[in-house]
Amino acid sequence: MPVTIRSRLLLLVLSVLLPGMLGVAWLIADSYETVRHTHERSLRDTASALSMLVDGELLRRAAVAHVLAQSPALDGAKLSDPEQRQSFEQLARRALQGMEGWVEVRAPGRVLLSTRQAEGLPSEAPGPAELSPRAVMLPLTPLATAKPGNPQELHAAWVEPVTRSGRLVYNLVVTVRPSELQRIVQAQAPRPGWIGTVVDSSGRLVARLPGGAAYVGRQASPDLRQHMAEASAGRFESVSLDGVPTTGYFSTSPLGWSYVSAMPRQQFAGRLPEAVQRVIIGALVLLGLAMAGAIWVARRVELPVRTLKRMAQDLQAGRPVQPRPTGMVEADEVAAALAEAGRSMGSARAELERSVAEAVERTRQMEQRGAQSQRVVALGRLTGGVAHEFNNLLGVISNSMHLMQRHPSAAELQAPLSATQRSVDKGSQLTQHLLRFAGRRPVRVQTLSLARYLPEVQELMRSVLGRRIEIQVHVAPDIWPVRVDTNELDLALVNLALNAHDAMPSGGELRLRAGNAEPHDKEGLNHLAPGDYVLLTVGDDGMGLDPSLVEHAFEPFFTTKGVGQGTGLGLSQVYGFATQAGGTARLASTPGVGTTVSLLLPVAQSQEDAPAPAIGVAEQSIAGSTVLLVEDDASLADVTAALLLAHGAKVLRAADAAAALALLQGGGRPDVVLTDVVMPGAMDGVALARRLREQRPGLPVVLISGFSNTVVAEGEFIQLRKPCAPDEMLATLQAAIVTARARRSASATG
Repeated sequence: MPVTIRSRLLLLVLSVLLPGMLGVAWLIADSYETVRHTHERSLRDTASALSMLVDGELLRRAAVAHVLAQSPALDGAKLSDPEQRQSFEQLARRALQGMEGWVEVRAPGRVLLSTRQAEGLPSEAPGPAELSPRAVMLPLTPLATAKPGNPQELHAAWVEPVTRSGRLVYNLVVTVRPSELQRIVQAQAPRPGWIGTVVDSSGRLVARLPGGAAYVGRQASPDLRQHMAEASAGRFESVSLDGVPTTGYFSTSPLGWSYVSAMPRQQFAGRLPEAVQRVIIGALVLLGLAMAGAIWVARRVELPVRTLKRMAQDLQAGRPVQPRPTGMVEADEVAAALAEAGRSMGSARAELERSVAEAVERTRQMEQRGAQSQRVVALGRLTGGVAHEFNNLLGVISNSMHLMQRHPSAAELQAPLSATQRSVDKGSQLTQHLLRFAGRRPVRVQTLSLARYLPEVQELMRSVLGRRIEIQVHVAPDIWPVRVDTNELDLALVNLALNAHDAMPSGGELRLRAGNAEPHDKEGLNHLAPGDYVLLTVGDDGMGLDPSLVEHAFEPFFTTKGVGQGTGLGLSQVYGFATQAGGTARLASTPGVGTTVSLLLPVAQSQEDAPAPAIGVAEQSIAGSTVLLVEDDASLADVTAALLLAHGAKVLRAADAAAALALLQGGGRPDVVLTDVVMPGAMDGVALARRLREQRPGLPVVLISGFSNTVVAEGEFIQLRKPCAPDEMLATLQAAIVTARARRSASATG
């Protein structure tokens, strides 16, 4: 008959303590392993952060070198001209402001120019016998005049090839000192006892914390170099240069430099707290007592306890729990409860796993969308800033050229002056494309008939594709007109033609088709505005793309081409053009079959375009008028002032809005104000114009900027785009003066 176990309950509790002890031990071991994983993740994050910061510093040098390499001063033999040489040297020194290091221009076997010497001193010296044909980041090297063993004489350098007409003429070198990278490592401030190291592509230490300059130029440990040769990133165990066993993580960047974060191995392994040790000892004591009690009652309760133990193990492992008769009422009740608990826990575990998987997937998608948005915003800001500064440079060149044309001897310089004007126009188009990508370029839309446009654009695309690729154009006869920026449409088709040319190296066929979009063409595109659309497709029979790459094709700077063969901005321009026109772009590709890019463009609502007001050349001169010029770029301000003075105007200058207001309060009485929009200080050009409208309603203001996203109402102020042609600027200023005088006369007579 079943018997009760009430009298034996206390001894049974002791025997049940054993699974509890095992659970405590598992939790302690899991916590111990968690500490190790936390340390490893911290080492990896520190190495990645150090990689991003140092790569950013190195890429600043690369950007400076690339810009300087385009300088006209490096054309032909201009560098031998003292004035050209001095102008380029001053440009190089300005480009490196806020950075250590220097700039060198190298020819085969000698250094033609080096900003390491004081300005005005001879800087020619022997150099490498051969020039590098590609851009490369050189490892640490000593100066030719370095003293042996002196780490202060070591430097790394970015080498940029300077080519003209397809011929390598110079190497432009921008150096970086280890001390600059040492400051970056120190700013990261690793935890006490940790080691942060920057290693160049030859395995030499460039910066280290702790130690600093004492370790610069030393080779990394052989086992660490072996790890870096076998993989681009990973965990390692080694002995540091000061003899401490360490565990660390390294990350190698595309430039070939590696970034190491390490900590003492003993600290990485973790330490068991004393309180936990006491808990373990107490648990072992309790376990001994429980085992002794279990042995005492084993003969009487052995079978029921073993049955319950097997059921508990099944429950712990997640297996189905089946109740088994034990001959004891209480044990049978417990067995039934365990079986029910097993069923409940199985259902709950499945639901929990499903919920966790869904939450992880949602979190991953949100992180990806956030990271993509941040990259696009950052890239847009960088592109807009570069284009703004480049517009200022083009303005200096354009206005200076206009002044040269007014010189009595300008007739002898018509050819180079015309070439300079063409270069300025080309540079202006380039900055407009950059501003277009950054979302800051004005869109000049017009109604366009693709039936007439596509046959005409064949010649432009044929010049890109070459003779091996045939072009097939098919336009539906009933196609609707569209409203787009034709310049951006030209650029989009050229970018697609370039991609097709690279995808079909042995020749092929490019298919250009246009027709009215059907409802199925817009399926899944809920973000499009309601209305009719035209479908324009560009297809090739080239190599095609892997499906895993298609989803990244429109991302800025994504390219499948080799280094130096593609910018990754072609398809991003195509996508940006389509979306800004009010449509969208899609890409479909099959490896070995070809690629097709589809553009959905909104249909024009009107066949006519409103004529845009044109600014003609002023009938009258601005001679005798006073112009207040507000410009923070000193070079552009100098040449603009010289241009206005050459046409007989009087010029008052201010570097920012505050200086302009102070000049007016001091008695300045200009006839017109010409102000830049983007300026330093609390007040930009638009705010200055609105302040002047409040204080001096009759004073005309003309805004000039390379950005199109200026927050002004339509018609609120006259706006010019940088770089502005001198004749257009003079005509606009004269028109503003005449209009203001006419308004004052009308007010006086009224």
